[in-house]
Amino acid sequence: MNGELKEAVSVVIPAYNEEASIALQIDAVHQIMRSTGRDYEVIVVNDGSTDGTEKRVDKQRAKLISLPENRGYGAALKTGISEARNELIVMIDADGTYSCDAIPELLDNADGYDMVVGARIDGNINIPLLRRPAKWLLQKLASYLTGKAIPDLNSGLRVIRKPIVERYSRLLPSGFSFTSTITLACLCNNHPICYRPIPYHKRIGRSKIRPVDAYHFLLLIIRTIVYFNPLKVFLPLGLFFFCGGLGKLIYDVYIGNLSESAVLGFITAFLIWAVGLLSDQISKFGIGMGGR
Repeated sequence: MNGELKEAVSVVIPAYNEEASIALQIDAVHQIMRSTGRDYEVIVVNDGSTDGTEKRVDKQRAKLISLPENRGYGAALKTGISEARNELIVMIDADGTYSCDAIPELLDNADGYDMVVGARIDGNINIPLLRRPAKWLLQKLASYLTGKAIPDLNSGLRVIRKPIVERYSRLLPSGFSFTSTITLACLCNNHPICYRPIPYHKRIGRSKIRPVDAYHFLLLIIRTIVYFNPLKVFLPLGLFFFCGGLGKLIYDVYIGNLSESAVLGFITAFLIWAVGLLSDQISKFGIGMGGR
C-alpha cells in the first residue's frame, strides 16, 4: 500500500449505559481519525442501554445500531463488526479508559499483522488494585498454555481484520471474554499479532465487570486452550496423577504394603492422556475443516 492511499477503517464502539462518556468518545475518535488521513466510519452499538446513551449518539456523526436488549460486550462487538463496510476494524470502549491518541500508532502497525493490540503496560495505568492479582494470574496462565508471551490478554483497544472475527465468530462469547477469546484463538493458530504499549485511564461512570467474571475468564482460558491445543492441559494433568501414583508406589514398597491407590493413580494418568490424545486429534481435524 503506497503512502498516499491508506486503508479505510471502521471504528466500532460498544456502549451500555455510557451516556456520560459516549459523546466525548465519539468526538475524540473523529478528531484523531481525521488526522490519520484515512477514510473511516464510526459505528456505535447501543447494547440495550436504559439511560440516555442512544439519545447522545443520535446527536453525533456516527452510525447507530441499537440492540433491543442487553446482550453483552462481545455480542455488541460482533454486531458492529458484521455491519462494518471496511476490513480493517478498530475496537475501542466507550468509557474513556482508552485514549484515542493511541489509534494512529496501532493503525500504522497494522500492515502484516492480523491484530494489533494496545497493551496496558505503559506507566500511566489505572487498573484497580483489587483486579490486578487476578489479571496477572490469568495472563500468566494464558501465556503458559499458549506458549507465547501475552502482554495484555483482554485489552479493549485493538485493530483487527474483519475476516479473523468472522472465522472464529462461533467461538466468540457474548460477554466481556470476547477479547480474551479472540486473543487466544489468534495465538493458538499462529496469527501474527503486534502489541503496542498504551496508557489506561480511569473510566467515566461505573464499571460493568464483576468479581465473578474472573472465574468466568479462568474457565474461558482453559476451554479455549482445550479446543485449540488440548495436550497443553491434559499432559500436565495426567503427569500430576502419574507422579502421585509413582510416589505412592515407592512409599508402599518402602513400607512393604502395596495399595490400590498407586495403581489408581497410574490408571487415572493413562486415561487422562488417552482422552488428551483423542481430543488433540479431534481438535486438529475440526480446525483443519474450519480452515477450508
